[in-house]
Amino acid sequence: MFKKKNDNSPETPADNAAAPEVDKVMNDAETAPETAPETAPETAPELTPEQEIDALKAALAEQQSKYLYLQAEYQNYRKRAARDISDTRVNTVAATLMPFLSVVDFLGMAEAAAEKSDNLEALKQGLKMIIGEFNKALDELNVKKIDASGATFDPAIHEAMGYEASESVPEGQVIRQWNSGFKLGEHLLRPARVMVSSGAPAPETNDDANAENK
Repeated sequence: MFKKKNDNSPETPADNAAAPEVDKVMNDAETAPETAPETAPETAPELTPEQEIDALKAALAEQQSKYLYLQAEYQNYRKRAARDISDTRVNTVAATLMPFLSVVDFLGMAEAAAEKSDNLEALKQGLKMIIGEFNKALDELNVKKIDASGATFDPAIHEAMGYEASESVPEGQVIRQWNSGFKLGEHLLRPARVMVSSGAPAPETNDDANAENK
């Protein structure tokens, strides 16, 4: 049978070695933080009908304020756009007319000279100066003249005013030009108006000769 251990009996070395481990476990258990009990998630408080109405009114007022702000911004944008378009038109017209102002000056001088002098040679030289100044103005605007004289007819830049038989000009070539054409860069402003050769005239037949003799 087992004998009950006497509390007054001396401790053995094994008992002395186990005592610190037991104390450590007990101390850890006492100092361990208590686990907080799980709590249910908080729910938003229910609003009364009056509070819901007030919230909707506040949201509506905010949206109306944003709408009025956007309307004002849009009206300002329209005014700025209209002003920019007007300024662009004025600047474009000014840039176009500026090179021709000197041409107007030369025309005025030519008119004054023609009233005071009958020197046709001087008037001719003045006219050449005006034409040169006019061509210079066109060059500044990147406008190129189309000279179709003697060229092969090109419907992309020429407008045929008619066809005419010619002994010297091959068929399909320009016999003479009525008006010069003009291009702005690659854009055609006006085609050159020309008369086109239809080739050599058809030889007279015996019937034609007999008709002439009659």
